[in-house]
Amino acid sequence: MIPSSFEYVAPTSVEEAVKALVAGDGDAKVISGGQSLLPMMKLRLASPGTLVDINGIAGLDTLEEADGMLRIGALVRHGDLERSALIAERYPIILDAAQHIADPLIRNRGTFCGSVAHGDPAGDWATVAATLDAQLHAVGPKGAVTHSARDFQTSMFETQLGTDQILVEARIPCPKPGQGSAYLKIERKVGDYAAAAVGVMVVLAGDTITEASIGLTNVGPLTIHASAAAASLIGKSIGDAAALEEAGRLAMEASDPASDLRGPADYKKDLVRVLTKRALRKAGARAQGQEA
Repeated sequence: MIPSSFEYVAPTSVEEAVKALVAGDGDAKVISGGQSLLPMMKLRLASPGTLVDINGIAGLDTLEEADGMLRIGALVRHGDLERSALIAERYPIILDAAQHIADPLIRNRGTFCGSVAHGDPAGDWATVAATLDAQLHAVGPKGAVTHSARDFQTSMFETQLGTDQILVEARIPCPKPGQGSAYLKIERKVGDYAAAAVGVMVVLAGDTITEASIGLTNVGPLTIHASAAAASLIGKSIGDAAALEEAGRLAMEASDPASDLRGPADYKKDLVRVLTKRALRKAGARAQGQEA
């Protein structure tokens, strides 16, 4: 199929883009990479009246650390994150995810912020953003708005982002001393959506966990921040097998997968349990400088 007809707007500033969204009166969509939106348009699952192409707006490709935050602009591609020396050195969970998103063609076009704004519970970046407690900075007709990645999704393919707002940047706290992170994903074939995936972040004092965060991908109608599982780890040793098993069990209980072509629900729930333990061990090793 081909998309239904639409108007195309290519603003050169965020202000112009916001005006175009307002003029669209709820029937306009922002396009940056288009790797999620265009397939939906071709299948007539989405039929926006206007596409607002932000690729011509200067300054939205920022990828840097500043003021204690990693700044990821709206035009930073998956491939930019995959190839970044800064990401490889400081943010292993981001590199883990970037290397397993779709294929090189999609990674060279799709964007981090576009994926998060899309609101797909199968999206890897939404889980990474929630796990790292990202701040999502948007601009609308009333000015700047900041959303928390942990409650950004409201339902499947729906978020707190207004129809007249543009997600211009994600900001992630810079790693603390003793911090480690990891993202593990099981997929049927290279480039597929996850049957299940888990992102974790821990902060260690010695081998004691002082902070923890766990996010789950594609095992429920929303990206899941498994807060009870993370809380159960506080004060425990990263080498405590029983503590990791309990965190895995609680993460599994937080999941709510559906049976589909990627596997039955029970299988996916057990994947969450196993992947949580593995990711915690990997993140702990990285926090202790034992694994890159």
